[in-house]
Amino acid sequence: MPLDPMPAWVRPRRAELGDQLRNYRRAAGLSQIQLGERIGRDHKTIHRWETAITDPTLTDLILIADAIGVPLGELVY
Repeated sequence: MPLDPMPAWVRPRRAELGDQLRNYRRAAGLSQIQLGERIGRDHKTIHRWETAITDPTLTDLILIADAIGVPLGELVY
């Protein structure tokens, strides 16, 4: 059963995750388009994750971590 309304701390944490994704992607020297190509997602989807509009799935996070060469735990911490 989903929480409604979502706890107040969730939105800032989603924004932190988006910042982490962006920082690691840039450190790997990848554009949103390049990362999207590596993981089979559209660059618009990457943008939505980085700006906390939508959330990546666990599978997406695993694919991102592999594509940029960082452990999953480091990516989401």
